Amino acid sequence: MEKDTQISLTPKGIRNRNIVDEMKSSYINYAMSVIVARALPDIRDGLKPVQRRILYAMYKLGYIPSKAYKKCARTVGEVMGKYHPHGDTSIYEALVRMSQDFSIRYPLVDGQGNFGSIDGDRPAAMRYTESKMHKHALLVVGDIDKQTVDYVPNYDGSATEPQILPSILPNLILNGADGIAVGMATKIPPHNLGEVLDAITDIISKGNQEIFKKTSIDYKKDIKTEEDLKTLPKQRFPKFKTEIELNELMQHIPGPDFPTGGSIYDKKEIELTYATGRGRILMRGIAEIQENKNGKFQIIISELPYQVNKARLVAKIADLIKQKRIEGVSDLRDESNRLGIRVVVDIKRDGKPKTILNKLFKYTELQKAFNANMLALVESEPKVLNLKRFLELYIEHRQEIVIRRAEYDLAKSREREHILEGLMIALDNIDEVINTIRKSKNSDVAKLNLIKKFNLTEIQAQAILDMQLRRLAALEREKIINEYKEIKNKIIELLIILTTPEKVLTIISEELVLLKEKYADKRRTRVYKGGVDDFSDEDLIAKEDVIVTVSTQGYIKRMKMGVYQIQHRGGVGKKGMTTKEDDAVEHVFKCNTHDEILFFTNKGRVFQEKVYSIPEFGRTAKGQALINLINLDTDELITSILTKDKEGKVLDEDILQEGEEKTEKEGKDYKYLLMATQKGIVKKTLLTDFANIRTNGIIAIKLNKGDELSWVKPTTGNNEIILVTRHGRSIRFNEKDVRSTGRDTMGVIGIKFRKDDDKVITADIIRLKEDLMLTVSENGFGKTTVLDQFPLQKRGGQGVFAARVNNKTGNLVAARILDHPKLELLIMSKKGQAVKIPTKDLPNRNRQTAGVKLMRLKSGDNTAAIAII
Repeated sequence: MEKDTQISLTPKGIRNRNIVDEMKSSYINYAMSVIVARALPDIRDGLKPVQRRILYAMYKLGYIPSKAYKKCARTVGEVMGKYHPHGDTSIYEALVRMSQDFSIRYPLVDGQGNFGSIDGDRPAAMRYTESKMHKHALLVVGDIDKQTVDYVPNYDGSATEPQILPSILPNLILNGADGIAVGMATKIPPHNLGEVLDAITDIISKGNQEIFKKTSIDYKKDIKTEEDLKTLPKQRFPKFKTEIELNELMQHIPGPDFPTGGSIYDKKEIELTYATGRGRILMRGIAEIQENKNGKFQIIISELPYQVNKARLVAKIADLIKQKRIEGVSDLRDESNRLGIRVVVDIKRDGKPKTILNKLFKYTELQKAFNANMLALVESEPKVLNLKRFLELYIEHRQEIVIRRAEYDLAKSREREHILEGLMIALDNIDEVINTIRKSKNSDVAKLNLIKKFNLTEIQAQAILDMQLRRLAALEREKIINEYKEIKNKIIELLIILTTPEKVLTIISEELVLLKEKYADKRRTRVYKGGVDDFSDEDLIAKEDVIVTVSTQGYIKRMKMGVYQIQHRGGVGKKGMTTKEDDAVEHVFKCNTHDEILFFTNKGRVFQEKVYSIPEFGRTAKGQALINLINLDTDELITSILTKDKEGKVLDEDILQEGEEKTEKEGKDYKYLLMATQKGIVKKTLLTDFANIRTNGIIAIKLNKGDELSWVKPTTGNNEIILVTRHGRSIRFNEKDVRSTGRDTMGVIGIKFRKDDDKVITADIIRLKEDLMLTVSENGFGKTTVLDQFPLQKRGGQGVFAARVNNKTGNLVAARILDHPKLELLIMSKKGQAVKIPTKDLPNRNRQTAGVKLMRLKSGDNTAAIAII
């Protein structure tokens, strides 16, 4: 009975086969079907089969950008019924993704209705949503009606579908791709259209101009009708190759350009990705620390890494706050709307915004890696391709499309030329043609008589019979002649294209230029050449001198050198900075955008930052809170600032030496940093101890309770130091009196105070005895004094007078050494007034004098800071 059942199921007999071999064969067939027919995109048009079928179906149905939206269910039904019998869900999901501007860089479907969101919301059912082709999609299907691609039967043989789409758009490299096949997967990042087109144009200009071999095709004889195209060989040119280097391509394409913006890091990893087709590109969202109207800080997240779900990100942040892995957050809310993403993290008054932001990058998808695997189908074979090969294969694809389009146009032109030649014969013999037709029994006989009498072809004879009588008019006759001339010229142009390799490349380049002019947009993703911890965009920053100001409350900004004009002593000055009522300008110094700044705080710590990373503001703006740049405590203030050049040499804080040559002085090769605290403590530490400064800062000096670091100066080891106090006392001593100690140590006494409320306001280096000491008081009085008047003493004494202070002058606020005859003094007041004075206009007075009025201050205002420029 069992044997009879087996025979009835297989009437041709039972075939014996090893089950292992059968499983292998079946699995390989299944795997290849998934790889080729479902999961991987084709290198030429950058589409998977379902995407290609959706666009083709929409094009055939007439759902073009200029027409009305149609229900998605109609498109899905057409695709499933004719081309893709794999279920409506997969088709609709592919259609939806092609319309999402956060999923695809250049959308191919224009959707109307709920098509999902970056929060992971599901789209509405296909019966509710509507769609049509996006303007970008027309660039993918363009010229498809000119036999530019081959067609194959659909799944049931009832219709045909294109194997590939012509695609003038380099879609795969522009929109990228994600797909999981069997045993392999693809993950190609999206790119910017303008950048990619520039790179392709550059490749074409540097490519091998002899890319075509001599062909045996005689376009003058072999192509006369549309049918003749079918006899032509498919491969009519060798593969395009160029000797262009990767670094040349990356001048055009610095990195991927994700639809959600954000930032990417590490040029080396991007180069590796482009060179091998595989790599790990680190992405970060855009998050900035801002201060609200209440004086509290917020972290504002405005852009996300590619493919990050915003709702899950917010939930993850909330979970981290709940678990107390992130502390110092008072509130978290999502304020995103149709205008853009805005996730707000409110920081408590005692919270550390920079620390919280770093934890967000570390513990959430605000920082995420894009693991690129640039795998695509090349002639139905999956291959991992580098960037150069991606672009070369696109050019090969466009070569074939341009040639096939020209061949089609040539065939159509030849057909029209043939008809026009027949019409002109008829017009030249119009009376005989009319008599011949009149004498014929019917149209078939008339056609045969015309063919026989005037040596016409059947097509020409039929065209004459179909010709309307109005074409016999003089103007209509002239139109036919002109059309014939135009057709002849067009045929010549097409023959030039088909027989000149360089012409084909020129056409491709010209099309790309037009494409860029019409569709190119700005890059959304910022690219940094370094890693997250060491990235630098220095190459993008102009090297120029700037002025940097820092306020008492920690607001910093940089400005161009020309924002202040030279004025004479006693002027009112210009508005230099908008400050809060309890804020004042504390530091003003000149530096270069490529320099590094060392920030020393009142707590004895030191931080490091690039000058170009400081935001540039106008003359009257208050600037940005320093807490955005460096990880300060809430009660920590910047008290001293130094700059370092690219070679690591420390520069004088605010001395600009330009113009005439000056005498060489000591202080060129600094070895130490000398620090002075408000309570008169001094300390000397090797400069090399500050070579590697962590993001969270390092300790520069250990302080006594209640003391603060107030001044830091570079020294050579043989300099003389002068300290000046707010009550006008000063002491000058040799730095050899201060023994060098490590960073995490306390100093020694530099000066003793006569009054408890006195404090150090300045520590400076003496290079030449002929230099001048400048002192400026609270009420705008100032003077210069020759340094030779300050006696050399041992450290630890009470010192001598630097200036007489009284109620009229107020206490001293600043003192500087002037070591060049052509300098300028910039004075800024607490309320932001500024005046710029040549130092040659300053009066020279003895130590024990008060000086003269340098700046006329408004009521309630006082001098805050000075800079020597």
